[in-house]
Amino acid sequence: MSANRKSNSNFLVQGSILAVASILSRIIGLLYRVPLTAIIGNVGNDYYSCAYEIYSMMLLISSYSLPLAVSKMVSSRMALGQKKNAHKVFKGALAIALTTGTAGCVIVFFAADFLTSVVFKTPMSIFALRVLAPVLIIVAVLGVIRGFFQGIGTMVPSAVSQILEQIVNAGVSVGAAFVLFGYGMRIGGVLGSADTYAAAYGAAGGTLGTAVGAGVALLFLIFIFVLYRPAMRRAERRERKRNGRVREESYSVIIKMLLLTIVPVLLSTTIYNISSVIDQGIFKNIANIQGYDAHTVSVWWGIFAGKYKVLINVPISIASAIAASCVPSLAAAFAEKDKSQVRGKINSSMRFVMIIAFPCMVGFIVLASPILQLLFHETGELAERLLQFGAVSIVFYSISTLSNGILQGINRMRIPVRNALIALGAHIICLVVLMYGFRLNIYAVVLSTAFFAFLMCILNGASVQRYSGYRPDVMKTYIKPAAASAVMGVIVFAIYHFGMMLLPINAIWTVLGILAGILVYAAVIIRIRGLSESDLKSFPKGTVLLKFAKKFHLL
Repeated sequence: MSANRKSNSNFLVQGSILAVASILSRIIGLLYRVPLTAIIGNVGNDYYSCAYEIYSMMLLISSYSLPLAVSKMVSSRMALGQKKNAHKVFKGALAIALTTGTAGCVIVFFAADFLTSVVFKTPMSIFALRVLAPVLIIVAVLGVIRGFFQGIGTMVPSAVSQILEQIVNAGVSVGAAFVLFGYGMRIGGVLGSADTYAAAYGAAGGTLGTAVGAGVALLFLIFIFVLYRPAMRRAERRERKRNGRVREESYSVIIKMLLLTIVPVLLSTTIYNISSVIDQGIFKNIANIQGYDAHTVSVWWGIFAGKYKVLINVPISIASAIAASCVPSLAAAFAEKDKSQVRGKINSSMRFVMIIAFPCMVGFIVLASPILQLLFHETGELAERLLQFGAVSIVFYSISTLSNGILQGINRMRIPVRNALIALGAHIICLVVLMYGFRLNIYAVVLSTAFFAFLMCILNGASVQRYSGYRPDVMKTYIKPAAASAVMGVIVFAIYHFGMMLLPINAIWTVLGILAGILVYAAVIIRIRGLSESDLKSFPKGTVLLKFAKKFHLL
C-alpha cells in the first residue's frame, strides 16, 4: 500500500470515528427529544428552539470557528515536526475562547428579554435562553480541546466526549423538563396562564441538560488532556534534542494567526448557519403581519424545529463530522504541497458522504409518516409533508457543509464567505416571496432553506474544482448512490405498505422497513460497483465488510 493510500485510509477511518460519534449523538438527541416533546408539547418546542437558535447564533459568533482553526493550525505544525508551537497554538486559543465565551455569556444573559420579545416575538423563551448563557463559556473551551486532539490526528477523545455529552444531556433534559414543567404549571396557575408557563419552564429544563452535558464533556476532556500532557512534554524534549532549538512562535504571532484563520471561518460559518435564525425572525414577523394567531405560529414552528429539523439533522451531522476531520488532514497535505493527496482526500470524503446522504433522503421521503408516528406519535399531514419536501436538503446540505470544510482546509477561507453571502441573499428573497406571494407559511421556510443549500452546493463545488483540481467521478459519487437508493426506496415502500395490510402495526413495519432498506442498499451499491474492494478496505472493519460482500457474491 502506498503512502498516499495509507494516509487516505487513516483519514477516512478517523473521519468515520467522528461520523459514527456524530450519528450516535444525533440518535441520542433524537431519542430524548421524543419524551421531551411529549412533556413540553409543540409550544414548548417553539420556546426551546427559539432560545437554542439565539444561543447557536452567539456560539457561532463567539467561538464556533475556534475548533476548526485550532485543528488546522495544530495539524500543519505537527506535520512540520513543531510540537512546541502546536502546544502554544492550543494555549493561545484557550485565551481567546475564555475571552469570547465570557463576552457572549454576558451579552446573551442581559439582552435575553430584548432578543426573545422584540426580535423573535417569543417572550416566554427567556427562561430557556438565560439557562444557556453560561454554556457559551463551557463550549468555547470544550471546542478548543477537541480541536487540539483532532489536530494531532486522533478523533477518539472528541468522539467519546460527544457521546458522553449527549447521554448526560438526554437524561438531565428529560428529568429537568418534567420537574420544571410541573413547577411552571403551578406558577402559571397562580398567574392565570398555566399551559404557557409550564411549556416555558419545561423548555428551560430541556436547555439545562445542554449545560450539564457540556460541563461533563469538558471535565472528561480535561482529564484526557492531563493524561496526555506527559507524552506531549517528552515529544517536545525529543524535538529539541533532534533539531536543536526550534524557532518558537511568539504568542502575539500565534494569536494573530488564529484570528486571521478564525475570522474568515467565522464569517462563512456564521453566514452559512445564521439562515435558521433569520428564518425564524422573518417567518414569525410576516406570519404576525398576515394575521395568523400566535398559538398557531408557535405550533408550526414547534413542529418544524422540534420534529422536522431534529430528524433532518441526523444524516447532515455525518457531513459535519467528515468536514471536521477533513480540515486538519487537508491542511497537513496542503502544507506538504502534496496535490494528489489533497485530491484523494476530497474524493474519499465526498463519496463517503454521498453514500450516506442519498439513502437517508429517499428513506425520509418513503417513510416520513411512519417515522413521525413511531418517534413522536405525530399523525398530522403538516409534519409529514415538511419531511418529504425537505428531504432533498439532506443531499444539498451534506455537499455544501463538506465543501465548506474542504475550502477552509486548502486555505481558501474567503471563498465560502462570498458564496454564503450570495446564497443567503437569494434565500431571504425566496423566503419572503414564498410567504408573501404564495402564502406558503411554514412550507416556505423548508423550501427556501433547501434552495439556500442548493446554491451553496453549486457555488462551493465550482470553487473546490477551481482551487484544488478535484474533478468528481459523477457516476461513482452521485449516480450510483442515487440509483441504489431508488431501488431501496421501492422495496422499503412495498414492505411497509403490504405489511400494514397484513398486520396494521406501524412500529413493526417501520423498523423492518428501515432494516431491510439498509441491507438492500448495501447489497445494491456494492453490486453495481458503487463501492470497490479498496473502498471497503478503507472503512472501519473494512476487511469484515469485504468478507461478507464476497460471501454473498456481491463482489
